Amino acid sequence: MTDARHEQANALLGELNRQQGGRLTIFLGAAPGVGKTYAMLTRAQEHKRQGLDVVIGIVETHGRAETEALVAGLEVLPRRVLPYNGHRLEELDLDALLARKPQLALIDELAHTNASGSRHDKRWQDVLELLDAGIDVYTTINIQHLESLNDLVLRITGVRVRETVPDIVFDRLRDIVLVDLPPSELIQRLQQGKVYVPEQAAQALHSFFSPANLTALRELALQTAADRVDNLHREAQTARGGPSVALRRLVLVAIDGRGQSEYLVRVGRRLAERRDAPWQVVFVQTADEMEPEQRGDVDAALTLARRLGGEAAVVRGASVVDALLDHAARLGASSIVIGRTRERPIARMFNRTLTQQLIQRGAHFELTIVSTPEARASARRWRLDEPQSRARMYGLAVVGAALAIAVAGAAEALIGLTDLSMVFIVAVLLIAVRTRMSAAVLAAVLCFLGYNFFFIEPRFTFFIGARQGVVTVLLFLIAALVTGRLASRLRAQLLALRAANAHVTALQQLSRRLALAVDARQAMQATCDVMERALEADVIVQVQSETVASGAHELDQKGRSAADWGMRHQQPSGRYTDTLAGSAWWLLPLPEEMGVLGIRFPEHLKTLSDEHRRLAEAMRDELAQTLQRTRLVRELEDSRISGETERLRSALLASVSHDLRSPLAAIIGAASSLQSYSAQMDATDRNALLDTVRLEGERLDRYIQNLLDMTRLGHGGLSLNRDWIGVDELIGAATSRLSRYESTARFELAIAPNLNAIWVHPALVEQALFNVLENAVRFTPRGRPVRIEASDDPEGRLRIDVCDEGPGIPEAERQRIFDMFYSVERGDRGGGSGLGLTICQGMIGAHGGSVEALPGRSGHGTIIRMTLPRLEPSSSTP
Repeated sequence: MTDARHEQANALLGELNRQQGGRLTIFLGAAPGVGKTYAMLTRAQEHKRQGLDVVIGIVETHGRAETEALVAGLEVLPRRVLPYNGHRLEELDLDALLARKPQLALIDELAHTNASGSRHDKRWQDVLELLDAGIDVYTTINIQHLESLNDLVLRITGVRVRETVPDIVFDRLRDIVLVDLPPSELIQRLQQGKVYVPEQAAQALHSFFSPANLTALRELALQTAADRVDNLHREAQTARGGPSVALRRLVLVAIDGRGQSEYLVRVGRRLAERRDAPWQVVFVQTADEMEPEQRGDVDAALTLARRLGGEAAVVRGASVVDALLDHAARLGASSIVIGRTRERPIARMFNRTLTQQLIQRGAHFELTIVSTPEARASARRWRLDEPQSRARMYGLAVVGAALAIAVAGAAEALIGLTDLSMVFIVAVLLIAVRTRMSAAVLAAVLCFLGYNFFFIEPRFTFFIGARQGVVTVLLFLIAALVTGRLASRLRAQLLALRAANAHVTALQQLSRRLALAVDARQAMQATCDVMERALEADVIVQVQSETVASGAHELDQKGRSAADWGMRHQQPSGRYTDTLAGSAWWLLPLPEEMGVLGIRFPEHLKTLSDEHRRLAEAMRDELAQTLQRTRLVRELEDSRISGETERLRSALLASVSHDLRSPLAAIIGAASSLQSYSAQMDATDRNALLDTVRLEGERLDRYIQNLLDMTRLGHGGLSLNRDWIGVDELIGAATSRLSRYESTARFELAIAPNLNAIWVHPALVEQALFNVLENAVRFTPRGRPVRIEASDDPEGRLRIDVCDEGPGIPEAERQRIFDMFYSVERGDRGGGSGLGLTICQGMIGAHGGSVEALPGRSGHGTIIRMTLPRLEPSSSTP
């Protein structure tokens, strides 16, 4: 795809995304009091006159008469009242507005923080839910509440704005209305009491509402509105295939977790927005172990990046520069944004700082270096509130050096060891593998000083008398520093590999367990078991009405509300999110609203690390794929059973309509004839009709008996009452019974002499043989006999072969003729209910025997072979 087509596709995609759901219009102002709410209500009144369904969700008039006058005539939704610390707070009733579902909803003060107990922490989240529900929204916001401008507003006004709106909300807008007012007029309105009460107005005039601040904020508002309008216009032109400037490549923001990460994220967001380019925040995880404060700063910055609409990534590498440049080249980034590194004079002398290395090696990238006075001051200041772990590490370094001096002194005095440097190097190595690099360096310096003071002539002084001694202690110091650094780095790499291996192992275990899961419940239980061990947290999975937990856990009311919202909106909710954060559970929705995965971490875990987040999301995806697989398997099985049931039902209906109606029609016809013409008939005719009624009734009885026998076979209700019976007697009973119904049937018997009697259920075996003979007679040409052969096979079992001279059965059909209701289209089983041979197989199988279809010996016809084991009463099953 060419660049032009790629841009057009992106523009069309953006246009489609904005057309989905409701349309958002933002009334943007530079400061409070410029008339945003007034402008919004004025336009709403125009829409109301045009017949549009307009509802006020929440509007703050602040007691202004002209604003309250514009509310008249518009439907106002009652607010939701929430108790808080003895007060009653009024908030937007989101559920009522969703149920009302107007064409246009008015929501004032987009940056507002909702009261505790609301579904969402922020009002902008309520607006997004309304947009997802297909409701158009008008809302208001001041420029200082935009998240990416937070630091810039702080530098302009000296005030840190706490209520902010992420820039991704602006990505949903369809229109932006700039409500502007010159600073002089705004100050005049403030002095007249039209913005704040007089006491607040006087204080605001001396702080936030100074002419310089208002002018700067006005410029920011104008620039933001112009950028948004320009972006919308450019995308619209590109979507129509018109000329446009090619989109810039990705902006990469590198953070280090040293206190300025969130500031860098905001700067990178603004830079990418001005260039209309995608952006990503990346943190390079080296072999060095992160401190808790650094990890918290990194997690907060990555979370902020996602909120602002960017991507977040963590890459691993031994060198920050190499890993960063490789990642940037792989993504096709054009710019790298970094913070100014700490002042390290020695590293700067040798061009080894991060900034210098990137400048030297990143020739293909635009490098943006960002710094703040706070960051530079904190980089030069030794922090007094170091964590206790640092004090313990330094204490271990001091103790280790003291023990090394003691051990070296004892070795010199007791065993006469002269090369004492190895004792100190071993001590440095031991300390390095137990601590971080800074403690290893301290241990190396202390061991160097101890070795010099106690063991280098002249002793008990730092003066070195011989030139060789100077070389010795310097080489020792270099060796100690190098070995300490290598040992510390290897330890950190080992810890990182151990953590990565734990995650990979957990995923492998989950994959193996899920691969063996045959249904959704087994998959849910496997996920709970593995995740509980891997994350050391409580886990619960809800799929439709079924719930599986790692222990005796269940969701509380807050957890159920968060789970319901997250599943409907396909977004994480609960703890560690901005939606229903009061829940103790972190809820991850499963795709296609299948269910939700809940994780409850220990209370002391205030923030969720990126590693835990990625592992949990990966396991969630594995579970979702398995649930989809089990669902597809279940649907295929249900479809197969449904098809088989439909086939059996059709066959049964065909059997009822043909095999049962034929004898019934004959019986009804004979009975009608007897009733109508009995007086005119002689005895011979009447007996013939009565014989017809009897024979067809017996035929009907056989069909019904076949159905009953099939039901008994299917439900295990067929019991065997065994008795001795001769083979010739068994065959004679079946042929005699069939001759009464088929008077033209002929049989040719070939019974081996001296055949012993067999221990079977006589009636069942006779019925099975009768069914086979009836089928053979039906397809044997009139006048030709059905041959019956009986003998013992080489294994001592009774074998009865029924041979007909019909058209035969195709080889591909011979295994299927014993299926219920199955009839071949041609051959020895065309027509009929398809129950006879099925019942025969069931009855013979109940005796431990078998039935099979074989080709005729003369090249045509079929042989049905029944084989029965010879059992004794003591070994048979009653």
